[in-house]
This record gives sequence, C-alpha cells and structure tokens, in this order.
Amino acid sequence: MIIRILAAGFALCFTPLATPQPLAAAPAVDVAPGMPPVLEPGNLYSGARAGSLSAAVAGALPRVYVPNLRSNDVYVIDPSTRKVVERFKVGTNPQHIVPSWDLQTLWVTNNAEGRTDGSLTPIDPKTAKPGKPIKVDDPYNMYFTPDGREAIVVAEARERLDFRDPHSMALNSSLKVAGCKGINHADFSIDGRYAIFTCEFSGSLAKIDLVQRRVLGLLKLSKGGMPQDIRVSPDGKRFLVADMMADGTFIVDGAGFKEVGFIATGIGTHGLYPSRDGTHLYVANRGSNRIHGKRHGPGSVSVIDFSTLKVVQTWPIPGGGSPDMGNVSADGRQLWLSGRYDDVVYVFDTDSGAVSQVAVGMEPHGLTVWPQPGRYSLGHTGNMR
Repeated sequence: MIIRILAAGFALCFTPLATPQPLAAAPAVDVAPGMPPVLEPGNLYSGARAGSLSAAVAGALPRVYVPNLRSNDVYVIDPSTRKVVERFKVGTNPQHIVPSWDLQTLWVTNNAEGRTDGSLTPIDPKTAKPGKPIKVDDPYNMYFTPDGREAIVVAEARERLDFRDPHSMALNSSLKVAGCKGINHADFSIDGRYAIFTCEFSGSLAKIDLVQRRVLGLLKLSKGGMPQDIRVSPDGKRFLVADMMADGTFIVDGAGFKEVGFIATGIGTHGLYPSRDGTHLYVANRGSNRIHGKRHGPGSVSVIDFSTLKVVQTWPIPGGGSPDMGNVSADGRQLWLSGRYDDVVYVFDTDSGAVSQVAVGMEPHGLTVWPQPGRYSLGHTGNMR
C-alpha cells in the first residue's frame, strides 16, 4: 500500500513498515511415550535450574553422599559446615550414588568387582540413613527409562543392560550389548527415544533404541582410548564424551551417530556436569591416564561454553589432585567432586574456581549432592531434567 501526502506542493510517498511479528518458538519435542514433556526445546536442562526444587524433595536433608570404593562405605557431608556427619557400611565396591526417577530414594551401586555378590543399598534422603540392600548382579551404574517405569542397571562386566522394577529391582528383561566392553555411563536423547552408552574398554560408544529395546550400533572413537562420562548438549543435538586416554572430550552428533569434533581439556578427562543454567559444562580431569593413579597429580576442572564448545576457563588444584565424579549444588554455586586417588572431596566455587577439600574414605567415586533441582532423575549422580 502506497500512502501519498501533499505537503508544500510536493507529493510525498512512503510504504508503511510491516507490523513486527513475534519470533517463532522452537517446535515442541515429540517425546517417547510416557516421558514428561520437554519444558524448553532449546535447553533440556531448563527444569533443573538453580532453585527449581520439586515438591518431591520436600524434607530431604541437604547432604553430599560419597561412596568410597575401597573402604566399602558411604560418608555423608553437611555442605553448610563441610563436615562429615555420618558414615555407614554398604556392599562391596560402591561406585555411584544414584537418585531415583521419582526423587524418593538414593541408590548405592555396589558392583562387587570380580565377584557375584553385587547389591543396591537404598538411602532415605529425609533421614540420610541406609535401608536393607537388594541383591543385584554387577550394578556398576544405574539409570532410569525416561518414563520412570524401569531402572536400567548397567552390568559393566557382563556387557549388559538389565531393565528392572524401579522400586523392588526385580528383573524384567536384559539387553546384551556385544562389543561394548566396560559399558558404564550414558545420557539420553532430548526426546527420550534413545540413549548413548560409553564402552570404556573398547574405546567406543553404543547407541540403544529405548523404545524397541535394541542396539542400533557401535561407534569407534578416532582417538578412542577410554571413554568415560557422557552428557547431551542443551539443544539435544550433540553428545559430549569424556575420554581418559585422549585427555579431552569428543563431540558426537546424536542423530547421525558420528564423531564431529574434539575438545582438548586436561589429563585423564573423566566427569561431565552441566551448570544449573545450562550454559556451561564442567569437565573433571583426573590428572592421570591410569585407572589407579598417584596422589597429587595434575588434576583440574575445565569449563566448556556450550554455545561455542570451547574451553573458557581451567581451574587447577593447588598441590595437585584427582577430581573424578560428582555434581553441582542446588544453587549452582558449588561443584562437588570426589578426589579419586587422594581420598578427599573437592568443593569448587563456580564463580572463581577456588577449591577446598574434605577428607573422606578410601577411593571416593560417584558422589551426589542432594537435593538437586529437577522434575525427575535419569540416574547416574543426578542427570536431572
């Protein structure tokens, strides 16, 4: 439409600007049956923002739970005082403390390496007390299906995933993942239809169809020495894979299941934890390429910017150390990590990178901070959504 205005004998012509249109919202994610909806398709971690505590964790004591692999016990730390306030014996070789999908139980995965007496010890987060252990074969780690209907026990030595009742842990079915030696850590696609597991001792990844319960394929990493933890990017397009031998993090296209990049971080790259706002990824570099490393190694934490996939900060540990597994505090201000070879827990200030230490038991591993924000847990030390 042309509008003409007569002014001082001149005809002025102009075309009105179009009315600004709002930007189109990202399309909703078509999730797997029974899975809760994705709140923000551009940030699958939006439900786990600082302070977003579910009513399901009401009454939970603020505590940090530390499984000690060689002393077969759990230390409980009060994060406000940074003092050990409780300790109790569990099964043989406790590996991780895993929040249940419904946020009501913390499970200790005692996989009894090289033995047949593995177990899961439940902890009531409202009392910080353990319950009666349940006999379970080789529970190195544990996850939950996105609909919460089953636990996925990762039987590392068996190259197998066991799908169990999430409360009684009764076995429902098993999936053999042949060729995935040392299957251990996982993360899930944004729609919950598949998961990618790391194969520690074959330098590869396994993609699992969670709807049809079948193995979709194996991917050998180009420098694949010993892949460890794995986390999906906020938009769900990329999976970042820590590799303890490659000293960095591989970038994998989830849909195409192909390696597309690599980020050098530090020696013995191991654990991966997103910041509470979903903008950064904290990378624990254990300071050694060996499974059993020395004390006071060159351990550090690298901070990756999710938007650029580049390291923007590195936090060393004065005097050396061995940061391994853990998670971020509910307010996002602290990163708690076990010191695998140094029998301590590290507490990093996520603003400054300053670090303090708390002495714990022998060879601490997959600690968890509780409570954490989020509607539900997909397992590990708190893959919250």
